[in-house]
Amino acid sequence: MQILVTGTLLGGTYALIALGLTLQYGAARIMNLANGETLVAACFVAFWLFSRLGVNPILGMVIIAPAALVLNWLIYAWLLRPLVRRAKNRGMLEVDSILATFGLLFLFQGLMLLTFGGAYFNYKFLAEPFSILGTPYALNRVVAFVAGVLVSSLLYLFLYHTRQGAAVRAIAVDPASAQLVAIDVSRTAGFSFALGGALTACGGTLLSTFYTFNASMGVLFTMKALIIVIMGGVGDIRGATLAAFILGLSETAVASLIDPGLTLAATYALFILVLLFRPQGILRRGAA
Repeated sequence: MQILVTGTLLGGTYALIALGLTLQYGAARIMNLANGETLVAACFVAFWLFSRLGVNPILGMVIIAPAALVLNWLIYAWLLRPLVRRAKNRGMLEVDSILATFGLLFLFQGLMLLTFGGAYFNYKFLAEPFSILGTPYALNRVVAFVAGVLVSSLLYLFLYHTRQGAAVRAIAVDPASAQLVAIDVSRTAGFSFALGGALTACGGTLLSTFYTFNASMGVLFTMKALIIVIMGGVGDIRGATLAAFILGLSETAVASLIDPGLTLAATYALFILVLLFRPQGILRRGAA
């Protein structure tokens, strides 16, 4: 039961992180290798707001998420939109976006190393026990999970109950056909990329409340988010959410029952199994 609860709490945070990359890759068609750096930057901003100004990290998302939205919109407009316009097909766009965001990864990482150094950071926020079914868990993990569920629910309502959300889903399915029903594909893709960055920043803010981080660990989170997106099916919000919980549970089980050092190996083993037996994604029926 303890593994189940702890894995679920971790999976909720993973889900929020992966949903950001799901929008960027599934809707905007941009494979953003700097996604993890957005998350780590949000961790540092949340740390600074809490330690210097005493701002509650949960409330800090009101500042961090809009800032990440604007920053990612500017990145898309200045760096990525020219690549989209010159790409002759999706394959060319993926290659160009991987190369561009790979460089962006090192730029962001270098700026964070210059500002904060290579040390590890954390801060004490709601570091007290909270009982679930008679077993104590860290309250900061529970609060992060609840906040992540709320943000994910708002995303679901936006995507499935608003016109703009329908436009985002339309360009994820078929950008060419979306143009036939008067959807501005370029503008919607830019918004999807920016919204994905904001979601990733929210995930980083919540993660910082119970996780020790440094400026160089963005690549690890990018890889985990990418694994979740592919396991769930590219562009599939529900599949990515389910895959995030599966990953959280598997990592927790391996760390608790076998060896914490094997969690990353378990993650890649699960990824390989999905590629072999469900390459189209966990919930999808059609071919990839």
